[in-house]
Amino acid sequence: LVFSKPSPSVILLMGLQGSGKTTTTGKLALWLRKKGFRPLMVSTDVYRPAAREQLSVIARDIEIGVYEEKSSDAVELAGNALQHARNTGFDILLIDTAGRLHIDSELMMELDRIVEEVRPAEILLVADAMTGQDAVTSAREFNQRLNLSGVVLTKMDGDARGGAALSIKTVTGKPIKFIGVGEKYEALEVFHPERMASRILGMGDVLSLIEKAEEVVDEEHAQEMLKKMQRNEFTLEDFRQQLRQLRRLGPLEQVLGMLPQMGPLKGLNKLQVDEKQLTYLEAIINSMTLKERVAYKSINASRRKRIAKGSGRPVSEVNRLLKQYVQTKKMMNKVSKGFSTKGLPKLNFPI
Repeated sequence: LVFSKPSPSVILLMGLQGSGKTTTTGKLALWLRKKGFRPLMVSTDVYRPAAREQLSVIARDIEIGVYEEKSSDAVELAGNALQHARNTGFDILLIDTAGRLHIDSELMMELDRIVEEVRPAEILLVADAMTGQDAVTSAREFNQRLNLSGVVLTKMDGDARGGAALSIKTVTGKPIKFIGVGEKYEALEVFHPERMASRILGMGDVLSLIEKAEEVVDEEHAQEMLKKMQRNEFTLEDFRQQLRQLRRLGPLEQVLGMLPQMGPLKGLNKLQVDEKQLTYLEAIINSMTLKERVAYKSINASRRKRIAKGSGRPVSEVNRLLKQYVQTKKMMNKVSKGFSTKGLPKLNFPI
């Protein structure tokens, strides 16, 4: 991204209706905050019912500021938000605009006036990758009118949609700066064309996976976990924390798709993963007492029935979880000491 001096830098998001501009505004604000910026958001969509309320809800969810006033003039809203950002120390202003067609002359003129009013450092087109050629056409037309600085492609969860990125780059000559890879607010990634090509060719995207892991795994906690494994002190409480960190990496199908599809890992990207099973596993562990999570051998038949009832899962799933935990504990202990895992029982996690 390009930032202007003096601050605040203005990032204008525009595009067709339904392309995901409002959600992307929230995702980008969250991404910027993680990078150390102090972003402010504003919606200038004075046409769609509840559009501004939608951004306010997102702002509350991610705990980022949003500028609100009752004005029905989009240009005035943008200008007032910029002045407010200057006066209150925000260094980024993200402007979510109303969805529009490039052939709608009145709305396009409004966009021209907003650009003139706030002088954005970035003009980003938000395009839905699932619309294929429509996304390419809108990118070309908007770029001819406003000289885009870049594009954000939403709904890029599947690698088959990489063609849209290539086509948009070709017709506009402007970079794809971000891609939306899921519904969660954290599901926004910087676009790396070489990594996308690597995924499409089945070579995985290990660098992106490492970056995701660095975001969710605390280094000190990881070191402490390694020591626990070496001492064979890995408890169900630790197992629960590992499950939570795994879920924070994003959808499991997406994580598996980042692994190289060759050798023993070939075909992992085609596995149908049931995310609900991870929720069930955590629910079972949550239904245990702290003593049971620390000393699993105390979980006898009557306790297993109580845990099953408390979690709403059958006793068979409680038994399976405990068996998987014991197998995982053995494997982690051997791996942490540098021993081979050959001969250990296969882990059949529910997928």
